[in-house]
Amino acid sequence: MKSFGEIIRNAREEKNYILRHVGAELDIDQAIISKFERGERKPTKEQVFKFANFFELNKNDLLIAWLSDKVVYDLENEPFAEQALKVAEEKIQYLKSQNNG
Repeated sequence: MKSFGEIIRNAREEKNYILRHVGAELDIDQAIISKFERGERKPTKEQVFKFANFFELNKNDLLIAWLSDKVVYDLENEPFAEQALKVAEEKIQYLKSQNNG
């Protein structure tokens, strides 16, 4: 279960790209990309899609990694995180059923 940062770092290294090259291609500062890779900063959804396109990664998989990172970051130190996730999942299912019905 890799984080967004691990996925893009692995993709960059597999293509032998340096941060400067990726930054120039995506119009994102290389220092910020480095922080994304280390998990010290979170990209925007638009940036997630830029990385997916640039590295030819599955957009849905990369988006899921990004979303799960956001959830973990918000809940990692909460004592009731697992229970909150279960309730949130139930709420999502309920809202989906209301929107489809």
